[in-house]
Amino acid sequence: MQPKFPWRYLLLVVVPLVAAVAMSRHGLPIPDVLTSAPTPPPAAPAATHGPLTTPLARFLLQLLVVLCVAKGAGWLLRRFGQPAVIGEMAAGLLLGPLLFGAVAPDVQGWLFAPESLGALGMVSQLGVLMFLFVAGAELDLSSLNGRRGFALLVSHAGIALPFLCGVLLALALFAEHAPPGVGFAGFALFMGVSLSITAFPVLLRILSDRGIAQTEMGRIAIACAALGDASAWCLLAVIVATVQATGWMTAVVSLAGTLLFAVAVLALARPWITRREITVEREGRALIALLLLALLCALVTEALGIHALFGAFLAGIAVSGNARLRHLLVERVEPFAISLLLPLFFAMTGLRLRVEGWQASDLLLGVVVIAVATLGKGAGTWLAARTAGMPNTDALRLGALMNTRGLMELIVLNLGYEMGLIGDRLFAVLVIMALVTTAMTGPLLDLIERRARRRVDTGAA
Repeated sequence: MQPKFPWRYLLLVVVPLVAAVAMSRHGLPIPDVLTSAPTPPPAAPAATHGPLTTPLARFLLQLLVVLCVAKGAGWLLRRFGQPAVIGEMAAGLLLGPLLFGAVAPDVQGWLFAPESLGALGMVSQLGVLMFLFVAGAELDLSSLNGRRGFALLVSHAGIALPFLCGVLLALALFAEHAPPGVGFAGFALFMGVSLSITAFPVLLRILSDRGIAQTEMGRIAIACAALGDASAWCLLAVIVATVQATGWMTAVVSLAGTLLFAVAVLALARPWITRREITVEREGRALIALLLLALLCALVTEALGIHALFGAFLAGIAVSGNARLRHLLVERVEPFAISLLLPLFFAMTGLRLRVEGWQASDLLLGVVVIAVATLGKGAGTWLAARTAGMPNTDALRLGALMNTRGLMELIVLNLGYEMGLIGDRLFAVLVIMALVTTAMTGPLLDLIERRARRRVDTGAA
């Protein structure tokens, strides 16, 4: 099932991406240099409530509340056939002004007072770094063997079409939703990336929960998602470097430095790590060395002007070739990052949602964004898979799986929000889109399966 290059790749990947970039550069006559970030509203003074006013006590209380609510919501969602991480994501959002702040504003305002969130924010960032480190390690590039051409076409077409759709959306949204000082190019390119993400780690869990991870469809989906994730992060790195740079020369230096560093890690460090034999007695030292590698790579990419997240992901890819070390990370680091640290990131995302500026039109915008994101991702994947010879039902299944955005999307959205590329209202809409498109994966697969069985039964009758 190998596609014939290059015309399919040219039509389904290169043409949409070139069109998107061209529109982002020439769509509106507005400077595309980020000059200022939106000014956050002034923080309300914190109330004093007895013995829980010390920073440590407040942090421990925040940690306790976030973990209890997240784990409870995850348990509840699992009973409805959804991955627990969706419940934890939703719980984090509800701890902010969206629900907790609406029901008990005084309690929520005291518990999560802005001046008390420094420790929570730093620990949550560490959780994201560790998660991306493990996610990079789980990108088993050997899964591409025999499927490289197919995976390249499908994953890149599944990025190119939604990327183009995001840029087209940006044409309509820029005037109302771009923060002051943001140029159209940065806003449009970020919108394109935000609609193009597939959450590889969440997809792995969905496939595992449904018992299809080791089937032919599961292996194809894993290969496409792995390549798509790596490609989308490379694209995002280019956009981040371009937007954060003070000029084109700075952007070129930043990208060139990052490229050289990535080549050094993948061409030198990865083969060396792959050849290492790790005995049981040396696992502890190996784990410490891996964590130091992740922190070092994160520090380097942060210093290069990209972001620490890219370094952590790159360090994970460097480890991915060693099955023993990959298993060690999944066994030792992933439970800690997912169980303890990531719920804090979900909570920080929820605290960034501001409801006071919402309008009724934002509900309609949310529906439009969800529809465009789903159709763009699904249609791009389905069309590429069909042109490569995949049966229609399998192509539909693959399109539904690639529409899973999950935590990776939240990480991208928070990055764009921190850089000032999107405002409060659009941030909230895109966060909800990430939740809805992830939760849709299971029901969409069930619907495709029912339709396939119905056609079989009708044909048999």
